[in-house]
Amino acid sequence: MKKVNIGGVPEHFNLAWYLTLKNGEYKSEDINLRWHDYYGGTGEMCKGLRNGDIDIAVILTEGIIKDIIAGNPSKIVQTFVQSPLIWGIHVASGSNYESINELKGTKAAISRFGSGSHLMAYINAKNHNWDLDKDLNFEVIRNLTGAVEGLTNGDADYFMWEKFTTKPLVDDGTFRRIGNCPSPWPCFVIAVREEFINNNRKDLKTILDIINNTTIDFKSIPSIDRTIANRYEQKLEDVQEWLSLTEWSQELIDGDTISKVQDELFKLDIIPSKAKYYDLIEDLN
Repeated sequence: MKKVNIGGVPEHFNLAWYLTLKNGEYKSEDINLRWHDYYGGTGEMCKGLRNGDIDIAVILTEGIIKDIIAGNPSKIVQTFVQSPLIWGIHVASGSNYESINELKGTKAAISRFGSGSHLMAYINAKNHNWDLDKDLNFEVIRNLTGAVEGLTNGDADYFMWEKFTTKPLVDDGTFRRIGNCPSPWPCFVIAVREEFINNNRKDLKTILDIINNTTIDFKSIPSIDRTIANRYEQKLEDVQEWLSLTEWSQELIDGDTISKVQDELFKLDIIPSKAKYYDLIEDLN
């Protein structure tokens, strides 16, 4: 049986992977797919791909594009979630900040440099016409637990993370959300180490076929809203809103989207140059 390691954030976006694993769908194809939770998000997964700790990552689009350009020997093989990620902009409940503009020049908590929370802080700053050199400061907090500690202790002033994942922390009074910042592109892609693609193309296509068969009908799964609410400790109405906003994909990411992401990252000086489409993606067909 072929052992394959895959990583992703332990969030509701990835429930389809859990369901297919629980059903033994990969094992029935002689594939031992092992899921690894990455609480640190994109930056941690990029490191996992580079080190060979994981073969596949379900990862933020902008983060993996940046890291492939920086030398990560991986390729994007598919879009996983087509809809944008809605980043909530959070402060500590006791903070004096009431609006996004008041955060200009303060310190953003980020999981690590190169992470989604880091890159989206630039997108948010650009949206509000801040000076990207003077008005952005960062404090590395590693993960959501670190963010709670960092904002509560005053080590950082605000934190950007997926709106619905952090909603329980808003509900219990740990954070206040003072705004949202949707990503300007599809949020999650599936990236794979080039070595794995070259040597395991058939197994990779089988894995994608299985997950795509689940995501294409994901919203039609009986009581899926209640399953998500229970598993991720979220309110049913929040899950229902999230489901209404979220669209999965079974397609290869297109050239226009790749160009849009790179144009934005280049303008923000996050990448030194733009790569060609086929330097970033692998068409398995």
